[in-house]
Amino acid sequence: MSIHRKSKHDINLMKQAGNIVALVHAAMKEAVKEGITTQELNDIAYKIIKQNKADPTFLGYHGFPATICASVNEQVVHGFPSNNVILKSGDIISIDVGATYKGFVGDSAWTYPVGDISDEKKKLLRATEESLFAGLEFMKSGEKLENVAGAIEDVAKKYNLGIVRQYGGHGVGRQMHEEPFVYNYRTNCPLILLKGMTIAIEPMLNLGCDDVYVLDDEWTVVTKDHKPSAHFEHTVHVTDDGPEILTKLL
Repeated sequence: MSIHRKSKHDINLMKQAGNIVALVHAAMKEAVKEGITTQELNDIAYKIIKQNKADPTFLGYHGFPATICASVNEQVVHGFPSNNVILKSGDIISIDVGATYKGFVGDSAWTYPVGDISDEKKKLLRATEESLFAGLEFMKSGEKLENVAGAIEDVAKKYNLGIVRQYGGHGVGRQMHEEPFVYNYRTNCPLILLKGMTIAIEPMLNLGCDDVYVLDDEWTVVTKDHKPSAHFEHTVHVTDDGPEILTKLL
């Protein structure tokens, strides 16, 4: 396993990339309302990224056709934005976005409520966000990556939520997906975190079972029981003092 540890210069560029991603999410928080299409959300994200002299990391990645992944309700990840998908009150939508700035990537996802959502969906969003930050607490030099995964798993179990097992977090840097892969449950991973590692932690939790499958578009992942799923992600720099979140506003 070859893990690229980043220099101070690299981290500064990743902060810029992460800030652009955070600007997109700030706009998404305002724009996600009943009646908007997921294509309109995609267009907003594209404009912000380009205005900030960056490139949409997802656009064209292995053929992906859009700037954001827009995954509604039972869609877990990799949903295509569309003029035909109009958000309605009661929906939840995961928006995943990446920006590449001067060769470095920022990658972050957040799940937003549309209007009034059910108590079950509120629980799902709260718990999935809680699991992200529980995992982040262990993003410190000398800690085991396994403890990050275990913290996420423990929150999922506390709320009796399904854990998506085929997808997870990953290293981030000059590439969107670098080593290591990060499971959202314990796997006896021996990796010790070191200063300079930059990793995206991204729990995906379901109101129902763990199982998911991919639609015929070969991208969109949905829950097997068609119950809602939530997804939260930050790109993080491992330091001696704990996690430094890179995908936040500067």
